[in-house]
Amino acid sequence: MPTPVTLSESAANRLHAIAMREGRPMMLRVAVEAGGCSGFSYKFDLVDAADPDDLKVERDGAAAVVDVVSLALLNGSEIDFVDELAGAEFRVRNPNARSSCGCGVSFSI
Repeated sequence: MPTPVTLSESAANRLHAIAMREGRPMMLRVAVEAGGCSGFSYKFDLVDAADPDDLKVERDGAAAVVDVVSLALLNGSEIDFVDELAGAEFRVRNPNARSSCGCGVSFSI
């Protein structure tokens, strides 16, 4: 059965680096909120534990969690980490997004 959300190798590596720096395991919480210039926006937080109804996505010992409400908008997405000249950040590659803003943080369905 395919996983509704996946974690890229780059994102897993970044989460491992954060955990090493913090000295404890950390998970990335990815959520979708109403707002942003395109209608919805992604929110990223580091958390110590998942909520009971979260989807937990793992790769190479790193983990991300998604709440059930956000999961409907993230189905089929990949959580990635990019390190470019403009900056380093987590991103969501969302096949459900019809359009997104220039910053890549907000999108519409």
